[in-house]
Amino acid sequence: MHLPRPPWRRSAGWVATAFTATALLTATPPVAAAANTVSPAVSAKVEPALAAAVAESGEESFFVVLKDRADLSGARKQKTHAAKANAAFEELRANAADAQAPLKAFLDRKKAGHQGFWIANTIRVTGGQKLIGELAKRSDVSRIVKERHYKLDDVETAGQQATSFRPNADGGDADGGDADSGDADSGDAAETGAPEWGVADIKADQVWKQYDDRGEGIVIANIDSGVQYDHPDLVGGYRGANGDGTFTHDYNWYDPSGRCGTSGVPCDNNGHGTHTMGTMVGANGVGVAPNARWIAAKGCESSQCSDEFLLKAGQWILAPTDRDGENPRPDLAPNIVNNSWGGGDTTFYQDIVVAWKSAGIFEAFAAGNDGDGTTCSTAHAPGAQAPAYGVGAYDSTGAIASFSGFGPSLVDGSTKPNISAPGVNIRSTWPGSSYKVSNGTSMATPHVAGAVALLWSAAPSLIGRIDETRALLDEGALDVDDTHCGGTADMNNVWGEGRLDILASVDRAPHTAGTVSGKVTDRATGAALSGVTVHADSATTGTRSVITGPDGTYRLSLTPGTYDFAFTAYGYAAGSANAVEVVGNQDLTRDVPLSAVASHQVTGTVLDVTGKPLAGATVGMTGAPVPAVTTNAKGGYTLPKVAEGTYGLTVKPAEPTLCNGPYTGSATVAAADLTKDVQVPARTDASGNSCAPGTYSWIAGSKKVALSGDEDATTISLPFPVKHYGVSYSTASVTTNGMVNFLAPRVGDYANTTLPTVNNPNGFIAPLWDDLTLDGKSSVQTATTGARGERLFAIVWNDAAYATGTRGRSTFEVVFDEATGAVTLQYKSVADRGAGATVGIQNQAGTDALPYSFDQPVVTDGSAIRFTQGAKR
Repeated sequence: MHLPRPPWRRSAGWVATAFTATALLTATPPVAAAANTVSPAVSAKVEPALAAAVAESGEESFFVVLKDRADLSGARKQKTHAAKANAAFEELRANAADAQAPLKAFLDRKKAGHQGFWIANTIRVTGGQKLIGELAKRSDVSRIVKERHYKLDDVETAGQQATSFRPNADGGDADGGDADSGDADSGDAAETGAPEWGVADIKADQVWKQYDDRGEGIVIANIDSGVQYDHPDLVGGYRGANGDGTFTHDYNWYDPSGRCGTSGVPCDNNGHGTHTMGTMVGANGVGVAPNARWIAAKGCESSQCSDEFLLKAGQWILAPTDRDGENPRPDLAPNIVNNSWGGGDTTFYQDIVVAWKSAGIFEAFAAGNDGDGTTCSTAHAPGAQAPAYGVGAYDSTGAIASFSGFGPSLVDGSTKPNISAPGVNIRSTWPGSSYKVSNGTSMATPHVAGAVALLWSAAPSLIGRIDETRALLDEGALDVDDTHCGGTADMNNVWGEGRLDILASVDRAPHTAGTVSGKVTDRATGAALSGVTVHADSATTGTRSVITGPDGTYRLSLTPGTYDFAFTAYGYAAGSANAVEVVGNQDLTRDVPLSAVASHQVTGTVLDVTGKPLAGATVGMTGAPVPAVTTNAKGGYTLPKVAEGTYGLTVKPAEPTLCNGPYTGSATVAAADLTKDVQVPARTDASGNSCAPGTYSWIAGSKKVALSGDEDATTISLPFPVKHYGVSYSTASVTTNGMVNFLAPRVGDYANTTLPTVNNPNGFIAPLWDDLTLDGKSSVQTATTGARGERLFAIVWNDAAYATGTRGRSTFEVVFDEATGAVTLQYKSVADRGAGATVGIQNQAGTDALPYSFDQPVVTDGSAIRFTQGAKR
């Protein structure tokens, strides 16, 4: 049963609405904190909002920011985009690991849950006044700030003040309000391909015509509310599209919040991210750079954006990962990232922007919608920070938008915004394969991000050169003389450098590139082949790629040098053109015919983690446009015929997956039918803990634990040190509700829920987490067996009843193994097969877990589940 949260512990959601957010971090540490929080000697490190919150609630989640910073000079010296990103990633991660190690050891000793971030060298911690005071005394700590969660306001309709739809740090989207002009529609401009007014106003369409440049070979990302990846005007440019109707979302999409589900398929549960992406790369006149490719990170959950997810998204931009946030690939980092959100007077993003710039990633930030048309210093961070390129908004008449944030910056006094772009009545893509018109600096910013794609595509020698690129944008902008907030006619705190004019910037760019173009065809029929991926690789300038259009043609502007070209498409043998010499200001044609290959049947059997047939599992092939199939009762599967080639083979066990993990491998289809049998691995979490069915061997309890009634807990001593997510413990708290908690004793527990979640009690083992009660027939006991070094320690719940009135009783136990570090959950008898319970383990920060079941009747009498600890295997 799911009970209300105890009144003595407010949830993170309550914290989000209890305070008005003005900053994530404070640039100048506060002078004083709330009374009775920390001593005057250390109070300067503690943000007042955190001190006040802890004084009221007793415990909060917060960020400890370390003093040490990575040396990114080496990354900036690298020549290629991939080399820059890789060097920055390695330096940042190594620096954070070294700097955070002593602090993490301290937190482990204090039994405090924590989660580290490498891009800003900060650690998220949960604790109270005493812990904060001890942390503030540490010489390696710069400041301690409150964790915040920021509400996304509703979209407003036309005629209302533009003060909503703000996916950002102060309850909005650095635009302070993206006003919706009305319902979604299909619209003439998107159907006819005529450029939207903003696209034409910055002269992007003239760049298309005069330079035959639409952003080819450039990758753009956004950090936003997500993207409808299969929107008709976006799907063709998604880097995860394989060109054959299939998609690869790993490294192209990231959802740290988990709000889009476990499938790893992109979504947008708000609309804002789809809109901003459309302005950057949308087809049919919607976007500035329609031939650029895009990827996305969902930094905003839905109705709010959280520090944790924004930081994770910032890391992912520099080093994209698979859907689980693992196996980072800095070489797949985007060239450009759009940030149509913000708020407050400073954030972690000043460090993140510096990291991105060192990796050659251009960023654009909305300057904010808190303006009123006259008041100065209304721009907000990150767009109002000196390191960031902040963007203001104007309308189709050339007037500055009434909501556009003005400088000078309250953070550091810098002139803001840097530049202004169209941001009123901007029509773009919207979830549901439709379109919407919105207002905001959120809408202006993607015009700038798309413009950089055009600039870099036309002048590839600029790729990764952030300062030179900013200078060209500034030089090309149309000056607007408004100095009422300070500045000069050509650079002021209302317009920045003026109105974006990408044609003027491209005209001023160094035109030293050579162009390689051509057509890819079917060798046998001569038919044009669309959707073929064309890679151009150079040891000195890196890799660029494009997709052939409907007529089979491709075009790339490349820095002079020697390139190897590869042409790949499903159903065809790969083609190549090696050692192609590209000469500056010269055109080169390389037409390539590809040969079709035969197709063959792929069959096999899927086995579970114990080697038994696994029914109901989904089997699919990555990179092949064949539908996934489901295994039969004997674990068998048969895929439709697959063209010769090497593909990814995936197996996803059906829910409940229990201890069966997903399988990812490869399959090479050659000259005959292929039989591919698969045994899925044990399910694991991000920390390396794994789960598998265990051998049932019941240990009877012998020593009674002082627990009784409903919502009771007590702390017991452990006979040997027990490790949980790498941290060693000598005591543990045992609750009546079927939990072992390592962090702190507690009276009562939260309602059981799925794992992981930061709102749960953290650092626990849940053999049968439910609303249990111990009456006169029930007890909790412990027992220790075996010789020293090989001891087993059991915590046993005998005949636990259900406070909810559920019929029956449950007898179960947790067994710790001294020799192996493993933890085994055993079930002698369980009422209703655990239908209302949570079973699994969760780490100390609530960010990682290995769930077995949640509200599912899957626990069987006489069974065991063995969790092998990743820290000791």
